[in-house]
Amino acid sequence: MHPENTPRVPAHWAPAVHHPTPLAPATVAPAPLVPVQPGTVPAVASIVLPDGRIVTGYAIEPARSEPVTDKPAVSRAAVNVALGGVGFLSVCGGLLLLTSFIAALTAFITQLIILAAVIFGGWIAVQVFHASGHQGATTINIRKAVIKRNHFHG
Repeated sequence: MHPENTPRVPAHWAPAVHHPTPLAPATVAPAPLVPVQPGTVPAVASIVLPDGRIVTGYAIEPARSEPVTDKPAVSRAAVNVALGGVGFLSVCGGLLLLTSFIAALTAFITQLIILAAVIFGGWIAVQVFHASGHQGATTINIRKAVIKRNHFHG
């Protein structure tokens, strides 16, 4: 780098160095101990720390939490909504299956009716044609007929 391009720091930007000043240790006179009768809780409690200092304060009873009632893991409303949804879906599925079953049953009955009509109609046709063949029908003896230009002459 060239000397003309080097940045120059102004004097008021120069860093200042600060040294901490040590504090003298505080001297604490020990607080007088209050005699406590056995079996009673004092209104003010005092604790002696390991370095000899005494901390005095009011005794605080521990906070009591409310008794925990047995609550279900999921709210009853959510369970009811879920059961209603499952019931609705099963009814819809059942109706869909019911309509499919009715359509299949209708097709089966229709096929049975058609089969019965074909069988019964065939039986009737056999009865009609069989009975008419033996009662007063004209019998043609083909051996005696003369066939000329596709006409029968007897």
